[in-house]
Amino acid sequence: MTGIVVLLVAVLLTVVTALTFKNRNGRFGTSTRSSGAEVLTPADIGGALGTRATLVQFSSAFCSPCRATRVLLTDIAAKLDGVVTVEIDAEENLAMVRRLNIMRTPTVLILDADGAVSTRASGLPRREQVLAALGGALD
Repeated sequence: MTGIVVLLVAVLLTVVTALTFKNRNGRFGTSTRSSGAEVLTPADIGGALGTRATLVQFSSAFCSPCRATRVLLTDIAAKLDGVVTVEIDAEENLAMVRRLNIMRTPTVLILDADGAVSTRASGLPRREQVLAALGGALD
């Protein structure tokens, strides 16, 4: 009888964890720029900052959602003036990954025109989520 109870608790915890993870996947945080905001320079990201915003994607070689995220961000950047996208290989930039507390790939950072991180998301975001998050950086 004890084994069944333990099994049911384990299954319940797994379901709750999976649903929580699914709900948070690809969602951008509500952080706003403050005096302590992380700022990335063109040297940090290996390319020029966008005049209005920069979409920075941390990815890895065997990450399937990273490919879909790359396509999405590239398409969005192509349609918005002053917005550029930069992809950073997380495995080759471990110091930056640690500094920015990147826990999984893909992780997308939205930088404002000054390079300050305005918001971030882990996992594959949806187009409307990226556009809504970009609204804050473009203001």
